[in-house]
Amino acid sequence: MQAFPRSEAESRLSRLQHIMREAGADGCLVTQNVGIYYFTGSMQTGYLFVPAQGEPTYYVRRSVARAKAESLVPTAELGSFRQFGAKLAADYPAIFPEGTRPTIGADLDVLPAQLYLRLIEAIPAAEWKDASAYLRRVRSVKTAHEIEKIGKAARAAADALDEGIRRLRTGMTELELIMIIEEVMRRAGHAGIMRMRGYNQELVTGMVAAGEAAAEPTYFDGPAGGRGLSTAVPQGASFRPIGAGEPILIDIGCCIDGYTIDQTRTAVIGTLSPQLRTAYETAVTILRRTEENLKPGTTPESLYEQALAMAAEAGLAEHFMGFGVDQVKFLGHGIGLEIDEWPVLAKGFREPLEAGMVLAVEPKFTFPGVGVVGIENTYLITEDGSRQLTLSPERLYEITES
Repeated sequence: MQAFPRSEAESRLSRLQHIMREAGADGCLVTQNVGIYYFTGSMQTGYLFVPAQGEPTYYVRRSVARAKAESLVPTAELGSFRQFGAKLAADYPAIFPEGTRPTIGADLDVLPAQLYLRLIEAIPAAEWKDASAYLRRVRSVKTAHEIEKIGKAARAAADALDEGIRRLRTGMTELELIMIIEEVMRRAGHAGIMRMRGYNQELVTGMVAAGEAAAEPTYFDGPAGGRGLSTAVPQGASFRPIGAGEPILIDIGCCIDGYTIDQTRTAVIGTLSPQLRTAYETAVTILRRTEENLKPGTTPESLYEQALAMAAEAGLAEHFMGFGVDQVKFLGHGIGLEIDEWPVLAKGFREPLEAGMVLAVEPKFTFPGVGVVGIENTYLITEDGSRQLTLSPERLYEITES
């Protein structure tokens, strides 16, 4: 079964080749599984070589048989890695003529240093260049096929949240709550992981945490990390029981057919304190204002700066997107095959938004020793604005126990 139509693979490769030619690259070597899948429809171990013009080749080490059955581009056995350079020169003589040093891009943001050194040795004729920006730019604009997959994940996440809220009780542990949510999503086809591009960043289903555990800082590059199950898994849900009157942050994602939705809702058994309620309402206000400007032509940087100003105006700047030195410097992020795609709503991202981009926007406020409140939706940028893909109702979930 094909992962997506052959015409879609051709379109994706054509966009990459256009960017490569503009950048003066003769070819691009895609080494990361997710990138290989995006262009070929297969995720077998190997390397995809894309010339600036002409047909690409997917060189596979394992499993060659499965790759040939799945791949939408020409596929060949890799053979000896030491002979990879000679194989490329034989297959692409116009790019590797004897005595020249063609410019070859690679996904250097995710390529391990050891493998990079082996590639230099195996393909000594190449002048290597970082092509990660090309690859991320191509993937930042989604097709109708990709948007359909994200929508499918959104439906499963909404159903899972409904079930989690229905069964939420005082004394239930964070782990028990996320287990309920995960079961519903797994039955709908959730892969059990949400892929991340960032080095040493891991995520399974998201972060469900209550009270001070949600506000506990950790290595995860997000506004709330959670205590986790141990120091070996220092993020996400813990064995901590959920109490009455404390904020419960339910930040979940669902990955179906490789594509991910990301959403956050805040719950409480009983009622929130006035301070936390004000912070939650401010997060909603920031989200509404962001929605007004979430359209083609707006720069991601301007949306982030607008949110910073609004948090400061509300007197909550030191709590926005984390606390103190652990604050993260973004408001939202692109999402698709990975949860940390481009564009990022952050300083330095000045390329205007385009129709087809999909972003998660997540204003949150962290109060050490107390908890985290906030909201997050995933949006599709349309020709004249944006459309919300997240399906869960937008409200503060206040549970009354009998």
